[in-house]
Amino acid sequence: MQTVDVTAPSRSYTITIGSRLRKKPYAYLPTDWARGSNRLLILTDERVASLYLDEVYAAYAEQLPVDTYVLPAGEGSKSFSGYEQATSACLRAGLDRDSAIVALGGGVMGDLAGFAAATYMRGISFIQMPTTLLAHDSSVGGKTGINHPDGKNMIGAFHQPDAVLYDVDMLDSLPAEEWLCGFGEVIKHGYIADSRVLEEVRQTGPFTISDQLLAASIEVKKDIVNEDEREHGIRAHLNFGHTLAHALEKTAGYGVLTHGEAVVNGMVFAMYVGRQLGYAGPEPLEELQWLRTFGYSFKPLRQMDPTRILQGMKKDKKTRSGTIRYVILAEAQQPIIVTISDEELLSLLESFKKEMEFT
Repeated sequence: MQTVDVTAPSRSYTITIGSRLRKKPYAYLPTDWARGSNRLLILTDERVASLYLDEVYAAYAEQLPVDTYVLPAGEGSKSFSGYEQATSACLRAGLDRDSAIVALGGGVMGDLAGFAAATYMRGISFIQMPTTLLAHDSSVGGKTGINHPDGKNMIGAFHQPDAVLYDVDMLDSLPAEEWLCGFGEVIKHGYIADSRVLEEVRQTGPFTISDQLLAASIEVKKDIVNEDEREHGIRAHLNFGHTLAHALEKTAGYGVLTHGEAVVNGMVFAMYVGRQLGYAGPEPLEELQWLRTFGYSFKPLRQMDPTRILQGMKKDKKTRSGTIRYVILAEAQQPIIVTISDEELLSLLESFKKEMEFT
């Protein structure tokens, strides 16, 4: 079992990584946590519910009254409609300020349930129980929220969980596509901060991940969150690859392109931007070829409409006064933020798309 301690300014908590945590969750929660809560609501989706809800419900019900609510699986639940359903479930369950929400699922459920917890009665406790590899990233750091039709994650709040219980046994049920989706964030942490993560990934491939590698990836995010919880500075480095990724997801339609695949495409383009600006980061086409051996598709880059993508990128949360601020690598494991004009970025999108025709 591995543990990672987060000491963010608003709240400290522990991320526990191990086997069978879902069987005895109270053993890994803060001391006397159950005594401070009077009722729980487990929010999950249809797919996760069919696999794990009964046993998670039974484990929590040993000490507290528990209600459940099941939403449709997929990005569509991370919406105004999904948020209304989640908060309505809180009301029906009779949750008050001494109650808590358990987010059982992947990144979508963690973001949605966390946002419901952040805003219901102006904020109640919640526990993250990730069931996907992607959620090893999204469940840490307190970012919660939903999508707006005009942009991804545009409506949200910072709200740290009381604990993160990462039962790695639940990863066994992931299909290959979802595994690769989450592995993109592991690779990102290697690119921006920890070369050892990349070295292990190069040796073991994308479908093997140890508890130690998972903890090392989480440590990257934890260190950044501890220093910059609300993204006033270096936390923006975690958005490496995400400015283009969010635009690709939006133009394709939420749920059509997996988040991890979009991020991998976005990272390769960010490397290209860095090189074109004269920095000595990784060579993008070499990294593209390596990532392609894992099974990632780069059709999104080849098929993108640069003008539409640019418009999507301008709605990125890092944009200031209409100017796009882009995370690139000055060197390996040295992310920086640069300001790029619309004209320059459009030119870079067009030129890289042409280069992609020959890969």
